[in-house]
Amino acid sequence: MPWKSSIARRSIVAATMALAVAAGAAATADAQQRELKVGYQKHPIQDASLDMMDKWAKANNVKLTRIPMAYSVFMEKVTATLTSGAGDQFDLIWHNDDWGQLWEKWMEPVDDVKGIENVDKWPLDAFWSTDKKLTAVPMVHTVGTFFYRADLLKPEEVPKTFAELVATSQRLQKEGKVKWGYVGGMSMNNTWFSFWWTMWANNCDILKPLFERDNAKLKAANFEPAVTEACHKEVVEYWWDAINTHKISPPGMTAYGRNEANAIFMAGDAAFTLVDSTHFGEFSDPKRSKIAGKVGMAPFPVGPRASKPTSWNEIWAWGIPKGISAERKKLAKDMLSFMLSDEEGQIDMWKKTGGPPPNTKLWDKIAAQDPDFRMLKHAVFDQKPVTHSAYYFAEWPAVHKAYSDTVIAALSGKREDIGKVLQDNVEKIRRAAQGN
Repeated sequence: MPWKSSIARRSIVAATMALAVAAGAAATADAQQRELKVGYQKHPIQDASLDMMDKWAKANNVKLTRIPMAYSVFMEKVTATLTSGAGDQFDLIWHNDDWGQLWEKWMEPVDDVKGIENVDKWPLDAFWSTDKKLTAVPMVHTVGTFFYRADLLKPEEVPKTFAELVATSQRLQKEGKVKWGYVGGMSMNNTWFSFWWTMWANNCDILKPLFERDNAKLKAANFEPAVTEACHKEVVEYWWDAINTHKISPPGMTAYGRNEANAIFMAGDAAFTLVDSTHFGEFSDPKRSKIAGKVGMAPFPVGPRASKPTSWNEIWAWGIPKGISAERKKLAKDMLSFMLSDEEGQIDMWKKTGGPPPNTKLWDKIAAQDPDFRMLKHAVFDQKPVTHSAYYFAEWPAVHKAYSDTVIAALSGKREDIGKVLQDNVEKIRRAAQGN
């Protein structure tokens, strides 16, 4: 009958239109831009790493949203999001060895990220979960670097011992070439650039057993502070003498952070400093530094209890929160894999910032072309670290504060009282490690 065929035709048309609409919606969904949100510290190196990832994001129709935070609030803010169940606020976060083990239970394993086989395994100790899964992908190496004025000293004249550091500093001061010999950070969170590098360079450490980073062994030793060891007392006495007797360091250095110390070095007022290599970019910037092009790098001078230089070699990394969707995890891993394989981007990061790239396969290639990287490689990567430059238990920040207060108090008093001040603060440091 005619009306039946008419109805059939209308049904076919309607169905066809419905299919077309559905197909169009699917195409729109496929074309819709996906988003990855990154929580990080606003820093030239982290921006350089994100610039690499942004190339991948644009090529894959992904919107990369950067959410910068100040260092002073970063760890607390991100920890709150991870522990509150709001772990999907960020798809990627800056991950640091200082809080590596604090976050391990909330971080996605990244052992399957392509390119991870080309990174240095030493700095990854802080990022393994309790079930032996890696929870971070390196973005850059942060390595302690002894910097010197290459316009004042030939490489063979650079001090190799603590005693030579004093003698060379005094000579340059007497000749009127610098106001200070050595300048470096000493305040809380800047102890690496004075007390700690000299401590490790004198075969010493903060807790016993010396150089141990296994938390179970530290706990078994009752978190025994090592500040009363002769090797440690020697280091505090060294800095007391540097400031008060030899006068190679500024009297106000006990309050200096890295920025204050860097400013004095970049102004040309000091011959030596020690800070992360990532500040080499600042030292080499003629808009900010009066010594641009006049900076060399060398191994740490050693103390009387050491025979060869040490170094520290840690990383900044990226981590993926477990709380995000499987799709976003895959996108984040693909993006990180691209970052690890972007040779041009990693080389550019080094040139702009002084940040050694995570892909160690590139190091010899860069060293062959770049004399500055050759210097860094000799100063740091060719030396063997005696230990890691932090501890990896939750109470470590409290220990750091207790330690810093102790040595600054010892340095601020009389030289003959240093041993007593260190002894009087042993229990304070131990209680901080025990969470009391």
